[in-house]
Amino acid sequence: MLLHDGQAFKTYKVALGGEPVGPKAQRGDHKTPEGTYIIDRRNSHSQYHRALHVSYPGVEDVARARKLRVSPGGDIMIHGLPNGMGWVGSAHLARDWTDGCIAVTDDEIEEIWKLVPDGTPVEIKP
Repeated sequence: MLLHDGQAFKTYKVALGGEPVGPKAQRGDHKTPEGTYIIDRRNSHSQYHRALHVSYPGVEDVARARKLRVSPGGDIMIHGLPNGMGWVGSAHLARDWTDGCIAVTDDEIEEIWKLVPDGTPVEIKP
């Protein structure tokens, strides 16, 4: 959901990590992190159609992983479909399939890319 002045103005259906229940605990768990982050950079040459990098792991994520003696992982993105697979469109929503990212259609990431500047807060809720 995109907000402007606290009001929702656009909502998207998304695919999450392949194990979507519960917060991300470590690299490779196929979970999407939960918490508040920011868009801290973008990649127009990603293996997916455009990618906005989410600032995971945060300080709390690193501390939790340290206690568990695991890597928290990283490279969490809001992205489109794998390059060349844009024809799949919204059918990608049939299951959660990412490694912990948030996926939308190529048309949707194009729209988000234009509307969301770097530094924008991102809140990922269960």
